Order: sequence, then C-alpha cells, then structure tokens
Amino acid sequence: MTITYPTSILQSIENSQDSNSMVQNFSWLRRGIVEIFPQPADSETESESLEKRLITTDRPLRIKLGIDPTGADIHLGHSIPVRKLRAFQDAGHTAVLIIGDFTARIGDPTGKSDVRRQLTQQEVEANAQTYLEQVRPILDFDTPGRLEVRYNSQWLSKLDLGKILELLSTMTVGQMLAKEGFAERYKKENPIFLHEFLYPLMQGFDSVAVEADVELGGTDQKFNIAVGRDLQRHFGQKPQFGLLLPLLIGTDGEQKMSKSLGNYVGLREHPSQKYQKLQGVPDHLLEDYFELLTDLPLETLPENPRDRQKLLAQEIVRQYHGQEAVNNIEAGDLPEFSLSKVEFPAKLSQVLNLTGLCKSGGEGKRKIQEGGVRLDGDRITDVDTSFETASQLYGRVLQLGKNKFVRLVE
Repeated sequence: MTITYPTSILQSIENSQDSNSMVQNFSWLRRGIVEIFPQPADSETESESLEKRLITTDRPLRIKLGIDPTGADIHLGHSIPVRKLRAFQDAGHTAVLIIGDFTARIGDPTGKSDVRRQLTQQEVEANAQTYLEQVRPILDFDTPGRLEVRYNSQWLSKLDLGKILELLSTMTVGQMLAKEGFAERYKKENPIFLHEFLYPLMQGFDSVAVEADVELGGTDQKFNIAVGRDLQRHFGQKPQFGLLLPLLIGTDGEQKMSKSLGNYVGLREHPSQKYQKLQGVPDHLLEDYFELLTDLPLETLPENPRDRQKLLAQEIVRQYHGQEAVNNIEAGDLPEFSLSKVEFPAKLSQVLNLTGLCKSGGEGKRKIQEGGVRLDGDRITDVDTSFETASQLYGRVLQLGKNKFVRLVE
C-alpha cells in the first residue's frame, strides 16, 4: 500500500520536532491510559518507545481504532478510545477508523461466556451508519489527511483459503486458549466454535492491511492487539504499538458501562437526559470521568462533589450538543407533559398521541415501527409497548425523530 500525505500534515510534524516541546506535550498521550506496549523502562530505541517514535518520525503515524457495529448505539464508555484517536489527530497524525463490518458478523468473543449471535450483513450496515453519525462530534472529519474511514470487508472478504491457512499457521491452539475468555469457557466446558478463533486473527490482519503504527483499544483488547503485532512481523511490517485505555465504570458505580445493565449514558440521548444521568455519577468516579471524557485540567476541578457533578454534566453536554443546549437545560426549556392526562394502563402509541408528538395513535404505531421513537435514548420498536402505571414513565424523556422531545412528569 502506498500512502501519500498532504504537505500541510508533514509540515505540522516537522514544526513540532523540538524534543523538549514534544516531551512537554506528551500529557495528551499519557492522559487516561493504562498501558503502552512495548514500553521498556528508559528505552531510547524507536521500536520500543512510542514517545521516541513520535519525536523521530518524519511522517504522520497511522493510528488505528477498530469498531465492530454490533449494535445501533454508542455510549460514553465507547467514546474513550475515540477521544484518544482525536488527540492523535490534533497532534498531526492520521486516524484510521476501521468499521468492522466483516468482523461484526462473527462478534468479538472477548469477555463472552458463550458464542455471540452472528449478525446479518443488513444489520451490520445499518449499525455502521449510525456509528459514524455518533462519532462525528468527536473526530476531525474535515481536515485533509487527518482521517481515513475503512471497512474491513474490503480485505477480509477477499481472503482465500490459502491466505486463511497462512493466518491460522501463525498461532497455536494453546496460544488461543490462553486468551482469557477462551480459557474460562474451556475450563467450564462451554463450547468454543472454530470461527471464533478467527476473530483475533482477522482483527490482527486489519493492522497489516492499513499498516498501523499504533492501535488503540480497551484493556480487554491486549491479546487481539498483540496478535496484530505478530502478524505485522509475519508479513514484514514494523510492529504497531498498543495503547490500552480503561473500561469505564457505569453510572451505578459498580459494573462496566453497558446498555444491557442500564448504567450507561448514550451519545444519542437527549441533552437533558445526559445532563440528568451525569449529575448522578457517584463521587468516587468523578475524577475518572473527567480524566477520560473531558480535557479539563484535573487540578482545577471544584472540591465540592455536587459542583463536580454539575460541571461534568455541563462539559459533556457542551461537547456533543453545544453551549446553547446547556443553557436551555439549566433554564428548564425542555417541554413537559403531565401524565395525569393519560388513563393507565396505556400503550406508548397513545402516549405519543396525547403528548402531541403524533397526531393519532395510528401515526404513533407507524413511527414506532419505523424506529423513530425513543424513550430515554432507547429505541422502541414494539408497537404493543405499554405501561401499567404512570410511575413507570415519571421523569423519562420521550423522543420522536431527531428534534422532538418531551419530558414526562406527574
């Protein structure tokens, strides 16, 4: 693969080669990271030190982040490596965002106690489009040379049996079973399917295909990133660095942020819903949230936890929706609808009609079927969704399309 870099990008790198200024500016690199590997202590060798590589490079480095579109929504936990990718863009490097439209059809087995359901191509394509929309506020899509969006089906779908056998020959079954999720499943005698062994190899081959210099990922991705390093060596490339970031604890303060656990803040949620959830982040997590989700200097944070919660909510809403959204929330501008006007039990389609978001219950059903209705950011697709009591809806935000919202109150 031949890569041509715009003169403006090369110039930006050349202008920042002074080692003292680069060392001072490495705070953007170190912020929030758990590990950079390989990174032997006090190493001055370019191949062993990412910081040395950043100082000595004569071209923008290629920074890889892969996202498998296995669902429709991204939450703040997913945004952490995307924000680090943006930091590399701002430092003059090239972000290579890989949409795993091929690997998503297998699903990453990392951390899973059972085989994942294989998605259809149509499901993956629909999810991929929403992912790009959601990361747009974070990444620089406009500056030439700063971003490549690649789909790994472009190369993985073209692998013939000979190439697949070559990939398989680079690892042993023992090495695969050393992967945490596989080891646990093997010990418990839960089935491990052969196609799952291909996942780390395919993710690793992505690094070969895009000639990655650095790969970003959560701490659960170390095995897969290391496989990428091994495959790059196998194919005669310089091995990438791995940069690992923490998995965000959810708003419950206990478990990893997850939509299935309900402890998440979705990027597509209404600004007021984000604001409300973030004001409830437990005190002991506030500094982590600021470090991983904002660029604010940690030493300037307020001492009072309530002030910290408010500042966190303001800053994250501002990032994704602008200062006007913050002002509107704090001025109480979100329309409200009293559920005392609804006779329960009631279907969601009826509530849509009574709130004025839809002109009739029939229109409400159509909008639900079309996927245009959300409750607290979660898409509702069952036209028979109903609620026994008003208390099930108190304080929740009902959304129609992108721009119509109402808060449901007593």
